[in-house]
Amino acid sequence: MPGDRRGKWLVLAAWLIIAMALGPLAGKLADVQDSSANAFLPRSSESAKLNKELEKFRADELMPAVVVYSADGSLPAEGRAKAEKDIAAFQELAAEGEKVEAPLESEDGQALMVVVPLISDADIVATTKKVRDVADANAPPGVAIEVGGPAGSTTDAAGAFESLDSMLMMVTGLVVAILLLITYRSPILWLLPLLSVGFASVLTQVGTYMLAKYAGLPVDPQSSGVLMVLVFGVGTDYALLLIARYREELRREQDRHVAMKTALRRSGPAILASAGTIAIGLVCLVLADVNSSRSMGLVGAIGVVCALLAMVTILPALLVILGRWVFWPFVPRWTPESAAAPEAPASHSRWERIGSVTAARPRRAWVLSLAATGLLALSSLGLDMGLTQSELLQTKPESVVAQERISAHYPSGSSDPATVVAPSADVAEVRRAAEGTDGVVSVQDGPTTPDGELTMLSVVLKDVPDSSGAKDTIDALRDNTDALVGGTTAQSLDTQRASVRDLWVTVPAVLLVVLLVLIWLLRSVTGPLIMLGTVVVSFFAALGASNLLFEYVMGHAGVDWSVPLLGFVYLVALGIDYNIFLMHRVKEEVALHGHAKGVLTGLTTTGGVITSAGVVLAATFAVIATLPLVPMAQMGVVVGLGILLDTFLVRTILLPALALDLGPRFWWPGALSKTSGGPAPVREDRTSQPVG
Repeated sequence: MPGDRRGKWLVLAAWLIIAMALGPLAGKLADVQDSSANAFLPRSSESAKLNKELEKFRADELMPAVVVYSADGSLPAEGRAKAEKDIAAFQELAAEGEKVEAPLESEDGQALMVVVPLISDADIVATTKKVRDVADANAPPGVAIEVGGPAGSTTDAAGAFESLDSMLMMVTGLVVAILLLITYRSPILWLLPLLSVGFASVLTQVGTYMLAKYAGLPVDPQSSGVLMVLVFGVGTDYALLLIARYREELRREQDRHVAMKTALRRSGPAILASAGTIAIGLVCLVLADVNSSRSMGLVGAIGVVCALLAMVTILPALLVILGRWVFWPFVPRWTPESAAAPEAPASHSRWERIGSVTAARPRRAWVLSLAATGLLALSSLGLDMGLTQSELLQTKPESVVAQERISAHYPSGSSDPATVVAPSADVAEVRRAAEGTDGVVSVQDGPTTPDGELTMLSVVLKDVPDSSGAKDTIDALRDNTDALVGGTTAQSLDTQRASVRDLWVTVPAVLLVVLLVLIWLLRSVTGPLIMLGTVVVSFFAALGASNLLFEYVMGHAGVDWSVPLLGFVYLVALGIDYNIFLMHRVKEEVALHGHAKGVLTGLTTTGGVITSAGVVLAATFAVIATLPLVPMAQMGVVVGLGILLDTFLVRTILLPALALDLGPRFWWPGALSKTSGGPAPVREDRTSQPVG
């Protein structure tokens, strides 16, 4: 054990060996990330199937960059000359065997459009930047030049991911360090949780890399970025809980090794139940059809397990090795008087006052709490779901400006046509059906596979890519033909529908597994149902409050389809933590002091540490809210707000008030429900080690 006199050194040695031996592999996580379109699409979608078929057409898939030259009035001669001159330079960057055609002039004479066919490979971002360098060089006055299309959108999205992992880790580490310094007010103690999280991060990255490389674990830039935030947040939470319990035991035990063993034994079940709840809840995302949601769940579960291992092994070992002085200047001292005291001498007056007010009129307390959360939840009824490609970044990138120029001067779908793949024998019939579909401007011939079996057609839509009108046209194309229909608009449509399906399939599974863990932990049915219900209520309140922020503060056009599912799973899994920490302690105290006093004592003794843990975890997710990608920022806001609601309202007032109002029935059908409010029979002699 890490609390043993010899075990602490063995644990430290084992972690140092792991870090030194496996550290080099941690830096390779980016090598196994999948940034392809299918990494963010539903597995069973028609768009994903079409992308697979496109691999048959040529070894290198094409991705066009669309260059738009425009002016407020008629395009001047200098602009036309610039476009003609650029074609030669663009041809050098184009895919081998592909030709950059002459500029296409708009009907109003105010714009020219050049399509540059690029190879969609690992160098697509660098190549697109070169296209932009050519376009920007010596631009004539009065002529606006932007590069958009699929290659431009991909490059702008990649820019949002640049240094994402390192930036998130640095900012998260800084936020956690500041909060730990404020919490502990010690120049040394705050370093130990961060050091332990560092060990957990190495193990997490190595484990994720190995599983991705050899076991097919899906990893994408989004899940990789959130992974480190999750490890920091969850790991720090467990560190706060363990250190608080260890500090209590140091006042009761003269030997710090015995104190650590007792702290691990008494806080261990709550920490294990918390980690199990989060990990199992996230694993439920394997039921999702959208690949990026599955990745977010599976990768997150790995991070939680690694954080748990570090916090119950290396952290206790470091604490015991360094001794009591690590708490300086507030060193917990052992005296015969403190050993016999029923509670730690630390002041709990604030939480005692909150508990007293709640206990005075518990029914009014929980009714008012529900009313407050219900009021916030009302805003979630008016969610404007769905974001277009141009709305996925918090700033307006060049590709979005290019699309606006195209929409102003050409058919809106010119920059990003839909792709249709059909058997070559049926292509004439498919072309006629596509040309007769409402919303289709033109159908252009495309390449054929080397074996001649399949032909690809490019279908220009009237409406802006991934708009509601364009999606209706995609549906009509699919209804009118037996061919596969894909492209940006089709991908957006397939993701939208799969996200709704995933919500109805995954959410019940998460609720069920969390409920089973709570029943196992508390040996009760009534209590777990109430605990789960309060977290669900706080989710809808968080979603409603977040919607107000999205609309009136952050200026978002809507809510991404991934946010309700990911926000729910992460918030229920993480938010239930604080209910677990509270009610596990309450259960101990009820057995000693009876129901009412046990609830209040549990609230009082856990108030400070759970509040600190909640603030730390909410702050780590607030870091995600600063990212340029709107879906990730929105998830960070929803989860962060939900954790704060759980910390300051649900765990502090709503849940204790419900427990007090129900009385011992809260523990039905367990043994504590039969105590009539008095202390349950004590099954072990704890007079020498009272629970604080």
